[in-house]
Amino acid sequence: MSAPAAVTTLPPFFVVFNRASGHGDRDELGPAVEAACAAAGRRCELLPVEQPGRLAETAREAVKRARAVDGVVVAAGGDGTINCVAQAVLGSGCAFGVLPRGTFNYFARTHGIPSELDGALRVLLHEQPIPAQVGLLNDRVFLVNASLGLYPQLLEDREGWKQRFGRSRLVALGAGIATLLRGHRSLRLSIELHGQPRQVRTPTLFVGNNALQMEQVGLPESRAIDGGALAGVMLKRVGRGTLIWLLACGALGKLGEADQVENFSFRRLTVRARTFGARRIKVATDGEVLWMPLPLRFEVAPHPLLLIRPPGLAQERREAQVAEGPLESSR
Repeated sequence: MSAPAAVTTLPPFFVVFNRASGHGDRDELGPAVEAACAAAGRRCELLPVEQPGRLAETAREAVKRARAVDGVVVAAGGDGTINCVAQAVLGSGCAFGVLPRGTFNYFARTHGIPSELDGALRVLLHEQPIPAQVGLLNDRVFLVNASLGLYPQLLEDREGWKQRFGRSRLVALGAGIATLLRGHRSLRLSIELHGQPRQVRTPTLFVGNNALQMEQVGLPESRAIDGGALAGVMLKRVGRGTLIWLLACGALGKLGEADQVENFSFRRLTVRARTFGARRIKVATDGEVLWMPLPLRFEVAPHPLLLIRPPGLAQERREAQVAEGPLESSR
Protein backbone atom coordinates (compact mmCIF):
# COMPACT_ATOMS: atom_id res chain seq x y z
CA MET A 1 0.00 0.00 0.00
CA SER A 2 1.39 3.42 -0.93
CA ALA A 3 1.89 6.09 1.70
CA PRO A 4 -0.81 8.78 1.89
CA ALA A 5 0.00 12.04 0.12
CA ALA A 6 1.32 14.82 2.34
CA VAL A 7 -1.13 17.58 3.09
CA THR A 8 0.15 21.04 2.22
CA THR A 9 -1.18 23.82 4.41
CA LEU A 10 -1.29 27.06 2.48
CA PRO A 11 -0.63 30.25 4.44
CA PRO A 12 -3.80 32.09 5.48
CA PHE A 13 -4.64 35.63 4.43
CA PHE A 14 -5.32 38.48 6.84
CA VAL A 15 -7.13 41.11 4.77
CA VAL A 16 -7.18 44.73 5.95
CA PHE A 17 -9.70 46.72 3.94
CA ASN A 18 -10.62 50.35 4.29
CA ARG A 19 -14.36 50.69 3.78
CA ALA A 20 -13.90 54.37 2.93
CA SER A 21 -11.61 53.64 -0.05
CA GLY A 22 -12.19 53.52 -3.68
CA HIS A 23 -15.01 51.97 -5.62
CA GLY A 24 -17.89 52.14 -3.19
CA ASP A 25 -17.86 48.34 -2.90
CA ARG A 26 -17.87 48.17 0.88
CA ASP A 27 -20.51 45.42 0.88
CA GLU A 28 -19.14 43.36 -2.03
CA LEU A 29 -15.44 43.12 -1.20
CA GLY A 30 -15.61 40.86 1.86
CA PRO A 31 -17.93 38.20 0.36
CA ALA A 32 -15.94 38.18 -2.90
CA VAL A 33 -12.67 37.59 -1.04
CA GLU A 34 -14.20 34.88 1.15
CA ALA A 35 -15.73 33.08 -1.83
CA ALA A 36 -12.49 33.13 -3.84
CA CYS A 37 -10.46 31.87 -0.88
CA ALA A 38 -12.96 29.11 -0.10
CA ALA A 39 -12.90 27.93 -3.72
CA ALA A 40 -9.09 27.79 -3.61
CA GLY A 41 -8.96 26.08 -0.22
CA ARG A 42 -7.35 29.07 1.49
CA ARG A 43 -8.27 30.38 4.91
CA CYS A 44 -8.81 34.11 5.20
CA GLU A 45 -9.67 36.50 7.97
CA LEU A 46 -11.21 39.89 7.19
CA LEU A 47 -10.23 42.95 9.23
CA PRO A 48 -12.47 45.83 8.08
CA VAL A 49 -11.64 49.41 9.03
CA GLU A 50 -14.68 51.60 9.58
CA GLN A 51 -12.80 54.69 10.81
CA PRO A 52 -9.65 55.94 9.00
CA GLY A 53 -7.95 56.62 12.34
CA ARG A 54 -8.00 52.89 13.11
CA LEU A 55 -6.21 51.81 9.94
CA ALA A 56 -2.66 51.72 11.35
CA GLU A 57 -3.80 49.88 14.48
CA THR A 58 -5.67 47.30 12.40
CA ALA A 59 -2.64 46.83 10.13
CA ARG A 60 -0.41 46.12 13.12
CA GLU A 61 -2.94 43.60 14.43
CA ALA A 62 -2.99 41.86 11.04
CA VAL A 63 0.81 41.60 11.07
CA LYS A 64 0.74 40.19 14.61
CA ARG A 65 -1.76 37.49 13.63
CA ALA A 66 0.03 36.69 10.39
CA ARG A 67 3.42 36.27 12.06
CA ALA A 68 1.94 33.79 14.52
CA VAL A 69 0.87 31.40 11.73
CA ASP A 70 3.25 32.32 8.87
CA GLY A 71 0.38 34.07 7.10
CA VAL A 72 0.05 36.76 4.45
CA VAL A 73 -1.06 40.34 5.17
CA VAL A 74 -3.27 41.78 2.44
CA ALA A 75 -4.15 45.46 1.94
CA ALA A 76 -7.37 46.28 0.07
CA GLY A 77 -7.77 49.96 -0.79
CA GLY A 78 -6.14 52.87 -2.56
CA ASP A 79 -2.47 53.83 -2.50
CA GLY A 80 -2.83 55.56 0.87
CA THR A 81 -4.38 52.46 2.47
CA ILE A 82 -1.75 50.21 0.89
CA ASN A 83 0.98 52.53 2.19
CA CYS A 84 -0.30 52.34 5.76
CA VAL A 85 -0.49 48.54 5.76
CA ALA A 86 2.93 48.27 4.09
CA GLN A 87 4.37 50.41 6.91
CA ALA A 88 3.30 47.72 9.39
CA VAL A 89 4.42 44.81 7.18
CA LEU A 90 7.91 46.09 6.24
CA GLY A 91 10.57 44.20 8.17
CA SER A 92 8.07 41.75 9.72
CA GLY A 93 9.00 38.83 7.48
CA CYS A 94 5.37 38.50 6.33
CA ALA A 95 4.44 38.27 2.68
CA PHE A 96 2.31 41.17 1.43
CA GLY A 97 -0.66 41.07 -0.93
CA VAL A 98 -2.62 43.87 -2.56
CA LEU A 99 -6.24 44.15 -3.71
CA PRO A 100 -6.30 47.63 -5.31
CA ARG A 101 -9.57 49.47 -4.68
CA GLY A 102 -8.50 53.10 -5.14
CA THR A 103 -8.93 55.47 -8.05
CA PHE A 104 -5.48 55.25 -9.64
CA ASN A 105 -3.72 52.26 -8.01
CA TYR A 106 -0.19 53.21 -9.06
CA PHE A 107 1.55 50.74 -6.76
CA ALA A 108 -0.47 47.76 -7.91
CA ARG A 109 -0.39 48.66 -11.59
CA THR A 110 3.37 49.14 -11.73
CA HIS A 111 3.78 45.62 -10.32
CA GLY A 112 1.35 44.03 -12.75
CA ILE A 113 -1.53 43.54 -10.28
CA PRO A 114 -4.88 44.12 -12.03
CA SER A 115 -7.22 46.82 -10.78
CA GLU A 116 -10.20 44.49 -11.25
CA LEU A 117 -10.96 42.50 -8.11
CA ASP A 118 -11.21 39.12 -9.85
CA GLY A 119 -7.82 39.58 -11.51
CA ALA A 120 -6.17 40.80 -8.32
CA LEU A 121 -7.55 37.79 -6.43
CA ARG A 122 -6.11 35.42 -9.03
CA VAL A 123 -2.69 37.00 -8.51
CA LEU A 124 -3.06 36.79 -4.73
CA LEU A 125 -4.10 33.14 -4.81
CA HIS A 126 -1.69 31.80 -7.41
CA GLU A 127 1.50 33.90 -7.50
CA GLN A 128 4.52 33.93 -5.19
CA PRO A 129 6.16 36.73 -3.14
CA ILE A 130 8.79 38.71 -5.02
CA PRO A 131 10.88 41.53 -3.48
CA ALA A 132 9.55 45.03 -4.22
CA GLN A 133 11.47 48.24 -3.55
CA VAL A 134 10.29 50.60 -0.80
CA GLY A 135 11.19 54.24 -0.28
CA LEU A 136 11.67 55.76 3.18
CA LEU A 137 11.29 59.35 4.31
CA ASN A 138 12.58 59.61 7.88
CA ASP A 139 11.63 55.94 8.34
CA ARG A 140 8.12 56.50 6.96
CA VAL A 141 7.28 54.24 4.03
CA PHE A 142 6.39 55.60 0.62
CA LEU A 143 5.56 53.30 -2.27
CA VAL A 144 4.61 55.85 -4.92
CA ASN A 145 6.11 59.25 -4.06
CA ALA A 146 7.12 61.71 -1.35
CA SER A 147 7.45 65.45 -1.72
CA LEU A 148 7.71 68.85 -0.09
CA GLY A 149 6.88 72.39 -1.11
CA LEU A 150 4.26 73.05 -3.74
CA TYR A 151 3.16 69.45 -4.30
CA PRO A 152 1.79 68.87 -0.75
CA GLN A 153 -0.13 72.13 -1.06
CA LEU A 154 -1.58 70.95 -4.37
CA LEU A 155 -2.75 67.75 -2.66
CA GLU A 156 -4.39 69.60 0.22
CA ASP A 157 -6.22 71.97 -2.11
CA ARG A 158 -7.24 69.10 -4.38
CA GLU A 159 -8.92 67.29 -1.49
CA GLY A 160 -10.92 70.41 -0.68
CA TRP A 161 -12.09 70.68 -4.28
CA LYS A 162 -13.00 66.98 -4.38
CA GLN A 163 -15.19 67.36 -1.31
CA ARG A 164 -17.04 70.21 -2.99
CA PHE A 165 -17.17 69.08 -6.62
CA GLY A 166 -16.49 65.32 -6.63
CA ARG A 167 -13.64 63.19 -7.99
CA SER A 168 -12.57 63.71 -11.58
CA ARG A 169 -9.48 64.67 -13.54
CA LEU A 170 -11.10 67.99 -14.46
CA VAL A 171 -11.65 68.83 -10.78
CA ALA A 172 -8.05 67.88 -9.97
CA LEU A 173 -6.77 70.07 -12.82
CA GLY A 174 -8.91 73.01 -11.70
CA ALA A 175 -7.66 72.68 -8.14
CA GLY A 176 -4.06 72.62 -9.37
CA ILE A 177 -4.49 75.77 -11.45
CA ALA A 178 -6.16 77.57 -8.53
CA THR A 179 -3.25 76.67 -6.24
CA LEU A 180 -0.66 77.89 -8.72
CA LEU A 181 -2.50 81.17 -9.33
CA ARG A 182 -2.32 81.97 -5.60
CA GLY A 183 1.45 81.79 -5.77
CA HIS A 184 3.90 79.81 -3.68
CA ARG A 185 7.14 80.81 -1.99
CA SER A 186 10.22 78.90 -3.11
CA LEU A 187 11.94 76.63 -0.60
CA ARG A 188 15.49 77.49 0.45
CA LEU A 189 17.12 74.10 0.93
CA SER A 190 20.50 72.54 1.54
CA ILE A 191 20.66 69.08 0.01
CA GLU A 192 23.34 66.41 0.23
CA LEU A 193 23.36 64.29 -2.92
CA HIS A 194 25.99 61.62 -3.60
CA GLY A 195 28.02 62.99 -0.70
CA GLN A 196 28.12 66.53 -2.11
CA PRO A 197 26.34 69.48 -0.41
CA ARG A 198 24.37 71.91 -2.55
CA GLN A 199 22.27 75.01 -1.94
CA VAL A 200 19.03 75.21 -3.93
CA ARG A 201 15.85 77.25 -4.23
CA THR A 202 12.88 75.43 -5.67
CA PRO A 203 9.07 75.56 -5.52
CA THR A 204 8.94 71.80 -4.91
CA LEU A 205 11.08 68.71 -4.43
CA PHE A 206 9.45 65.48 -5.58
CA VAL A 207 10.85 61.99 -5.01
CA GLY A 208 9.38 59.09 -6.97
CA ASN A 209 9.44 55.36 -6.25
CA ASN A 210 6.97 54.38 -8.97
CA ALA A 211 8.22 53.92 -12.50
CA LEU A 212 4.73 54.00 -14.04
CA GLN A 213 3.93 57.43 -12.59
CA MET A 214 7.26 58.84 -13.78
CA GLU A 215 6.70 57.48 -17.28
CA GLN A 216 3.19 58.86 -17.49
CA VAL A 217 4.30 62.44 -16.82
CA GLY A 218 7.20 62.01 -19.24
CA LEU A 219 10.19 61.83 -16.88
CA PRO A 220 13.14 59.55 -17.80
CA GLU A 221 14.07 58.48 -14.27
CA SER A 222 11.71 55.48 -14.37
CA ARG A 223 14.69 53.39 -15.48
CA ALA A 224 16.57 54.37 -12.32
CA ILE A 225 13.68 53.10 -10.16
CA ASP A 226 13.75 49.76 -11.98
CA GLY A 227 17.49 49.70 -11.20
CA GLY A 228 17.07 50.09 -7.44
CA ALA A 229 17.22 53.88 -7.00
CA LEU A 230 14.77 56.68 -6.24
CA ALA A 231 13.99 59.45 -8.72
CA GLY A 232 14.32 63.10 -7.69
CA VAL A 233 12.63 66.00 -9.47
CA MET A 234 13.13 69.70 -8.71
CA LEU A 235 11.60 72.70 -10.44
CA LYS A 236 13.65 75.80 -11.08
CA ARG A 237 12.42 79.15 -9.78
CA VAL A 238 9.73 80.23 -12.23
CA GLY A 239 6.65 82.44 -12.32
CA ARG A 240 3.01 81.41 -11.97
CA GLY A 241 2.41 81.23 -15.68
CA THR A 242 5.32 78.86 -16.18
CA LEU A 243 4.13 76.69 -13.29
CA ILE A 244 0.73 76.33 -14.98
CA TRP A 245 2.49 75.47 -18.24
CA LEU A 246 4.53 72.79 -16.42
CA LEU A 247 1.31 71.40 -14.94
CA ALA A 248 -0.03 71.06 -18.47
CA CYS A 249 3.22 69.38 -19.60
CA GLY A 250 2.81 66.77 -16.87
CA ALA A 251 -0.82 66.18 -17.84
CA LEU A 252 0.31 65.60 -21.44
CA GLY A 253 3.22 63.33 -20.46
CA LYS A 254 5.88 65.81 -21.60
CA LEU A 255 7.33 67.13 -18.34
CA GLY A 256 10.79 65.70 -19.09
CA GLU A 257 11.07 67.98 -22.13
CA ALA A 258 10.87 71.17 -20.04
CA ASP A 259 14.13 73.05 -19.34
CA GLN A 260 12.74 74.20 -15.99
CA VAL A 261 12.79 70.64 -14.59
CA GLU A 262 15.86 68.97 -13.07
CA ASN A 263 15.90 65.16 -12.78
CA PHE A 264 18.34 62.99 -10.83
CA SER A 265 18.50 59.54 -9.24
CA PHE A 266 19.88 58.46 -5.87
CA ARG A 267 19.70 55.92 -3.07
CA ARG A 268 20.02 58.45 -0.26
CA LEU A 269 19.28 62.20 -0.11
CA THR A 270 19.44 64.48 2.95
CA VAL A 271 17.49 67.75 2.94
CA ARG A 272 17.84 70.64 5.39
CA ALA A 273 16.06 73.99 5.43
CA ARG A 274 18.11 77.18 5.12
CA THR A 275 15.37 79.15 6.88
CA PHE A 276 16.50 80.21 10.37
CA GLY A 277 14.73 78.36 13.16
CA ALA A 278 12.91 75.89 10.90
CA ARG A 279 12.43 72.59 12.72
CA ARG A 280 9.56 71.03 10.77
CA ILE A 281 8.33 71.05 7.21
CA LYS A 282 5.14 69.97 5.45
CA VAL A 283 5.55 66.84 3.33
CA ALA A 284 3.35 64.40 1.43
CA THR A 285 3.82 60.62 1.24
CA ASP A 286 1.60 58.66 -1.16
CA GLY A 287 -1.01 61.41 -1.05
CA GLU A 288 -1.07 61.87 2.75
CA VAL A 289 0.03 65.33 3.99
CA LEU A 290 1.80 65.71 7.34
CA TRP A 291 4.52 67.65 9.15
CA MET A 292 7.95 66.06 9.67
CA PRO A 293 11.00 67.12 11.68
CA LEU A 294 14.09 68.32 9.82
CA PRO A 295 16.43 67.14 8.42
CA LEU A 296 14.63 64.93 5.92
CA ARG A 297 16.27 61.69 4.82
CA PHE A 298 15.01 60.10 1.62
CA GLU A 299 16.41 56.61 0.99
CA VAL A 300 15.77 53.18 -0.43
CA ALA A 301 14.68 50.89 2.40
CA PRO A 302 17.34 48.29 3.28
CA HIS A 303 14.73 45.51 3.10
CA PRO A 304 12.08 45.12 0.38
CA LEU A 305 8.45 44.16 0.71
CA LEU A 306 7.77 40.53 -0.15
CA LEU A 307 5.00 41.38 -2.59
CA ILE A 308 2.77 38.71 -4.14
CA ARG A 309 2.77 39.67 -7.80
CA PRO A 310 3.27 38.20 -11.28
CA PRO A 311 6.87 37.26 -12.10
CA GLY A 312 8.98 39.58 -14.17
CA LEU A 313 8.56 43.32 -14.02
CA ALA A 314 6.72 45.24 -15.66
CA GLN A 315 8.40 47.30 -18.36
CA GLU A 316 6.26 45.79 -21.10
CA ARG A 317 3.15 45.96 -18.89
CA ARG A 318 3.81 49.61 -18.09
CA GLU A 319 4.26 50.56 -21.72
CA ALA A 320 0.68 49.53 -22.35
CA GLN A 321 -0.56 51.44 -19.31
CA VAL A 322 1.31 54.65 -20.12
CA ALA A 323 -0.89 54.94 -23.20
CA GLU A 324 -3.86 55.41 -20.88
CA GLY A 325 -2.55 58.88 -20.06
CA PRO A 326 -0.92 60.48 -17.01
CA LEU A 327 -2.76 60.31 -13.74
CA GLU A 328 -2.33 61.86 -10.34
CA SER A 329 -1.29 60.02 -7.20
CA SER A 330 -4.25 58.93 -5.11
CA ARG A 331 -5.07 58.25 -1.53
